Amino acid sequence: MKRLTFQLSNTDGAARRGEITTRHGTIQTPVFMPVGTLASVKSLTTEQLKSLGPEIILNNTYHLMLRPGVELLEKLGGVHKFMGWNGSVLSDSGGFQLFSLASIRKIREEGVEFRSHIDGSAHFMSPESSVEIQNRMGVDIAMAFDECPAYGLSRAEVEKSMQLTHRWAKRSLSARISS
Repeated sequence: MKRLTFQLSNTDGAARRGEITTRHGTIQTPVFMPVGTLASVKSLTTEQLKSLGPEIILNNTYHLMLRPGVELLEKLGGVHKFMGWNGSVLSDSGGFQLFSLASIRKIREEGVEFRSHIDGSAHFMSPESSVEIQNRMGVDIAMAFDECPAYGLSRAEVEKSMQLTHRWAKRSLSARISS
């Protein structure tokens, strides 16, 4: 499997331009990345999307884990085949969705216990399982599992959240490297 690479091509002050290479193509940065949370960009067919020329699409680990499920995605040949998309795919770790579902989740050091917003079934996601799901889906760029703190928290609460996210990022990287 080809590894992700990044080549810096130009800078201007704090701005930079570069090129990310994945096994599904090259992405010029900065980049416009359409959101296909559930493996489709709403209101566009794959053909319409391709005609717009995006080099990468974002999807979501949390949503795809619940529906259609990682087992089905694997059986169908991965998220690229499921989407009918041969370009690069970045997957959000699922951390933001767990933030947005604050009333049905419990955060602890090991990960997050939550109830599905679809059917109420119980689930657990850790940095390691988030990376495993992203790997099994076949994404090109897997994001580290993170905690997204709510607006209005105290500085101490935000620092605590950042420290947890940092520990989870280390665990996510270890899981990605060992896979």
